[in-house]
Amino acid sequence: MLFICYPKCSTCQKAKKWLEEQNIQYVERHIAEDNPTYDELKAWYHKSGLSLRKFFNTSGMLYREMQLKDKLPEMSEESQLELLATSGMLVKRPIVVKGDIVLVGFKEAEWNDKIN
Repeated sequence: MLFICYPKCSTCQKAKKWLEEQNIQYVERHIAEDNPTYDELKAWYHKSGLSLRKFFNTSGMLYREMQLKDKLPEMSEESQLELLATSGMLVKRPIVVKGDIVLVGFKEAEWNDKIN
């Protein structure tokens, strides 16, 4: 299982603690140092069943600085994926990838249901 996080993020810290409490083995990946690639993001997006907007860190400074709230609706899916691949700070976290399961953000009930 791949656990993609930003170590300073409090939500990521809660998710990591939860994984450890559940004795779930994972490989940790620092999202800012090893940004997801276009191909990874595209595959995860399709597996997740989520809207592409859910992959954006809408509360992040970079998202706000780039005024993406106004720009995203007019961008193609391809352009949005390319943009996400430019910076880990644009990507919502944590992300868990386990086979065909892709979870974005930490919701304990959802993780409990899908991972355990």
